[in-house]
Amino acid sequence: MAVGKRLAAAQGAWICFQDEAGQVLRPPVSKTWARRGRTPVVEVSGKGSGRVSVAGLVCLKPGERGRLMWRTKLHRGRKGERGSFSEDDYIAFLDQAHQRLHAPIVLIWDNLNTHVSRRMHALIAARPWLTVIRLPSYAPDLNPTEGVWRWMKRGLTNIAAHGVDHLAELVKRRLRACQQQTDLLAGFFANTGMTLDPEPL
Repeated sequence: MAVGKRLAAAQGAWICFQDEAGQVLRPPVSKTWARRGRTPVVEVSGKGSGRVSVAGLVCLKPGERGRLMWRTKLHRGRKGERGSFSEDDYIAFLDQAHQRLHAPIVLIWDNLNTHVSRRMHALIAARPWLTVIRLPSYAPDLNPTEGVWRWMKRGLTNIAAHGVDHLAELVKRRLRACQQQTDLLAGFFANTGMTLDPEPL
């Protein structure tokens, strides 16, 4: 991470933390209030199946407001359907982020098999504006995007989606709300215990 901060400072780059999350039709378990003796019930239709996958980027740069970018992918459980983001999905997402940020990117992500495949290595090598740093295994506490997922899922508790398309809209609505509250992104990063200031050599 220290190397990434020095590179970002030297190149005027954004430091972007990437991670994935998934949301299924069954609402997350949550605590709520109710009158004594009246157990609150959230009705779930039980119809249909599917899942919404989300790839997110928390983009940070000293002197700039943090930005959240994301993409969703719907999985309807059809035969032969890919159950996750592909290398092409990820690189298209990163290309889009580069165009929006108008600057190089220091990407920090985990060792997911799609992130370390031979094809992904080739795609990254073809983009001189992209530098990749890998997080240690099992280190979610170092990725502020994990805070986005916790915040997103907390807002989806006690809400019953009527299908995967409705679920996708609920997820997008929650993420748009997070995009508009950039102080949240600063808080998620602060919870990692890291700073954006380059460390001296």
